Amino acid sequence: MASDQLLQYLFSGLTHGSIYALVGVGFTIIYAVTSIINFAQGEFVMLGGMLSFFLFASMGVPLPMAVILAIIVAAVVGALLYLLAIRSARQASVVSLIIITIGASIFIRGIAAEVWGVDAVRPPAFTGTTSWLVAGAYIQPQAVWLIGITLVLTLLLHLFFNFTMMGKALKACAINRSAAGMVGIDARAMALTAFVMAGALGAIGGTVMSPLTSITYGMGAMIGLKGFVAASIGGFKSPVAAVIGGLTLGIVEAMAVAIGWGPFSSAYKDAIALIVLLAILLLRAGQLAAQERPS
Repeated sequence: MASDQLLQYLFSGLTHGSIYALVGVGFTIIYAVTSIINFAQGEFVMLGGMLSFFLFASMGVPLPMAVILAIIVAAVVGALLYLLAIRSARQASVVSLIIITIGASIFIRGIAAEVWGVDAVRPPAFTGTTSWLVAGAYIQPQAVWLIGITLVLTLLLHLFFNFTMMGKALKACAINRSAAGMVGIDARAMALTAFVMAGALGAIGGTVMSPLTSITYGMGAMIGLKGFVAASIGGFKSPVAAVIGGLTLGIVEAMAVAIGWGPFSSAYKDAIALIVLLAILLLRAGQLAAQERPS
């Protein structure tokens, strides 16, 4: 394979991996604070893209304001998901709460289909559609926006969790919620904060990716699955680990497609995430069993 072709696939992998990374960070933040895997995370991505398009195309809102409003609305939906579904069922088991998030995902998807229909939409790109030539490979300006925003958010989240009181409180709840409560940290407020942050991060991914790939009401499920795999690669340990996991998954997908034979082709691209997830489960089976074994 020529070097320019390899670079082209690398650009593609980094672009898609950035989307998976933002979704994976949402999974990681919620899981760290609540021990819940939020399978509605992919729907925040869908809401961000669909809302930004609706506000821009149907209501005449300028694109920057439409993006900001879409992120705010998705963050509010994240808060409502916690307050109306998760917090009200706080006595339920973790498995029951995970099932609630699956139900919420189906509910949000159904509402989106009724409100916006089933056709794919694509908001305009932030800064044009003319691709840039870099070392023989082409990259779209919107892809640069997506990769750049992912890297900037990763840095900001690292600073937030390590150098702010709110971030340290979230980390304390992730380490030991009972001990955090003993020193005055409200675990329920931190859980609400985690859902709000996850909703906003997912919507950011949706608003930036939709001009590249278009977006439909039903795409949240697959994006959510790949974000879950990204978080799994990172071990649900930190947002930075989730970003590394997302970028890794994107590059693995792109390079597998580059091979171009048998199951390694664009037709089976979505199955690669499932193969990676299966490999993670097999490699970490002993570790997971040790965690579940009573001490």
